[in-house]
Amino acid sequence: MFAKQYSHRLPADYDMGVIRRRVAQLGPLWDHADGLLFKAFIAQENGGNVYASVYLWSDPLQAADFLLGERFQKVLDSFGRPHVESWLPLEVRRGPAQRALSLYREEWPLEPGADRAAIVAAATARNQQLAQSSDTFAVFLALDVQAWRLIRITLSAEALNVQRPGTGYQVWYLAHPGI
Repeated sequence: MFAKQYSHRLPADYDMGVIRRRVAQLGPLWDHADGLLFKAFIAQENGGNVYASVYLWSDPLQAADFLLGERFQKVLDSFGRPHVESWLPLEVRRGPAQRALSLYREEWPLEPGADRAAIVAAATARNQQLAQSSDTFAVFLALDVQAWRLIRITLSAEALNVQRPGTGYQVWYLAHPGI
């Protein structure tokens, strides 16, 4: 498996309606993508405009094909070359919810000398709890090997809640062909 996120920071006065129309047009094209578990088209509109995508791939070769292919060229042509964060998924769980309206990204460092096995075990136990919540569509835990940190992505059927832990995003479209 392979996971990634890239984000585009847009000007505060950017017409996010343009992005909403783009997502409405492009989102359904991902509904049957080979090797893809899900792709979340996400955004933040308060405190600055951000348009981003989070992917969870079952097949890393399909992820590479995307980044090197025509589909990603559309991203490059529209927004320039983004920094692509890439992660190794450690655990994925499907929750009972049938849709996602928000996505939360939590992260924490793996400090030198830390008991990494204990930290991952605790994070996995938390994933199990989150996956049992009626509002959870999916949750995954991943290792950012570049920055030595853990990343948790949780997709929720509830509207964005700024009180929830992590960085929150609105989900504008969720393609989930493989989950």
